[in-house]
Amino acid sequence: MSGPLHNKLLPLTETEQTSLFGAWLNLASPLVAEAIAAIGYDWVMIDAEHGPNDVSSVLSQLQAVSAYPTVPVVRIPNHDGSVIKRYLDIGAHNLLVPMVDTKNQAQQIVEASRYPKAGIRGVGAGLGRASRWSLQPDYLQTANASVRLILQIESEEALHNLPEILSVEGIAAVFFGPADIAASKGLLGDPSDARVREAVIQGIRTARDRKIAAGVFSGDQDFIKACELEGARLLGVTSDVNLLVSNGKRLLEHLRQPVD
Repeated sequence: MSGPLHNKLLPLTETEQTSLFGAWLNLASPLVAEAIAAIGYDWVMIDAEHGPNDVSSVLSQLQAVSAYPTVPVVRIPNHDGSVIKRYLDIGAHNLLVPMVDTKNQAQQIVEASRYPKAGIRGVGAGLGRASRWSLQPDYLQTANASVRLILQIESEEALHNLPEILSVEGIAAVFFGPADIAASKGLLGDPSDARVREAVIQGIRTARDRKIAAGVFSGDQDFIKACELEGARLLGVTSDVNLLVSNGKRLLEHLRQPVD
């Protein structure tokens, strides 16, 4: 009974160079999460920033995908230390943290995810799923090493400060958000603009040169491949909403075409 309940970490070390393809989960459904995990995506991203998720619904989805090789990542709603603590306590080991603009913010996020003296995380996981309700006796000793922090770079300020952000010890990866970068550049609704794509590509190169893993989400397969060629390894390529709505719409339009 001493092993971790659910400790699947994203493989982001320098020696692990395989591209990892993921799907966004916004529908807050454990059944949908399980179905997408069953397809075989390398990772799924449970979205508690934009989707209608909270701690309870995220927990249900973590449980739903735990039987599959798919690695769950949780995007939390903000940087707040109390929020980070709650998601870690329910057994979310891979956290995607949105809207990180400065080195100071990155340092505070790392500290919130670590127990003292490396950080300021409160000691309460013995009552929760993360420690298997205290049935994992070495949890407190191993917890700091079993967290993967992925920081989202989503603004011109963040791109400018990227080298400093990447210097913070404890960051596993950075993840670029083309939609918000576009908005930051005054190009709201146009993440495919060449200036946005060039900024993302340059950010990936900066992370690669500093041996930090990088990722991006896009529905454009050509852009995903371009990012992959530059060294991005966390590749978000679809979502539960897209799989349902786009494919449903495509089928309906096909069926409604007049028959010759």
